[in-house]
Amino acid sequence: MKRTALLQEYQNYLYLQQRVSASTIETYMLDVLRLESYLQSRSRSFVEADSADIIGYFASRQEEGIDQRTIAKGLSSIKSFYAFLTSEGYMEESPTARIESPKGAVSLPEVLSPEEVDSFLDSIDISSPVGLRDRAMFELIYSCGLRISEAAAVTCGNVFFKEELIRVTGKRNKERILPLGEDAFNWLKKYMEHGRPLLIKKGIKDNTLFLSIRGKGMSRKGIWKRFHAYAELSGLKAKVHTLRHSFATHLIQGGADLRIVQELLGHSDITTTQIYTHIGNEDLKKTHLEFHPLNIMENEAGNGKPPYRDTGGRG
Repeated sequence: MKRTALLQEYQNYLYLQQRVSASTIETYMLDVLRLESYLQSRSRSFVEADSADIIGYFASRQEEGIDQRTIAKGLSSIKSFYAFLTSEGYMEESPTARIESPKGAVSLPEVLSPEEVDSFLDSIDISSPVGLRDRAMFELIYSCGLRISEAAAVTCGNVFFKEELIRVTGKRNKERILPLGEDAFNWLKKYMEHGRPLLIKKGIKDNTLFLSIRGKGMSRKGIWKRFHAYAELSGLKAKVHTLRHSFATHLIQGGADLRIVQELLGHSDITTTQIYTHIGNEDLKKTHLEFHPLNIMENEAGNGKPPYRDTGGRG
């Protein structure tokens, strides 16, 4: 089979059989194309590659400066591709079968404080239809913990103002119904009444909730650009996904049940959600180090100040 047809068949396999999202397919295909480029430089094809070729490829990627987490994700993509090749009979055994994913330290996601979220949202100028759209969009992303792709795909019919709910489609086309926070609800109402009607263009029918200035649905790249513009205005260094991370972390810090947070985020595995408990633990450690009397004594002793312990109250 020709290369183009093979890659198209793999794309169809991911979409139809594995029910993978469009963004994940894009990532997987990029990893496969990178591997192809590496193999071609060594006059090898996909089906001729062995484990040494795959290890060599990732060694070259590591030399380019990518971290262990990126290597693990890339290996997952390549394993998926070779699982397809073996299942379809193009190969008898995958060259990735005996390659283990690298074990590394848990990488904690970046999180904003509630004050930083407020600063970010308040930096949006709401005097224009675009400003109203952006305020409603980022309020919604934070209030519901949405992925960028989920926010971009929401249609007007997915918002139920009477019930104060929204329906979103996540990874593997899995739908979930989420409650709208009060702020998100209010800003969405303002946008629908005073912003979106002015963004609709004559002759263009698009039911997407968030419209661009051209009257078509906002793209993921468009949302990314708007976020970074406001982040710069508010003096923050963050990514759009940081709002989703902040949503989950703030819920857990406020005492929310982990299973509930898992459902709200649309995680299929609770171990993915547990990363946010680690963030809470890191905050606890910092607070403990800063305020616990014994730590204060040690810090003062290290600064040349005499340690003091009051033992009068306890035997």
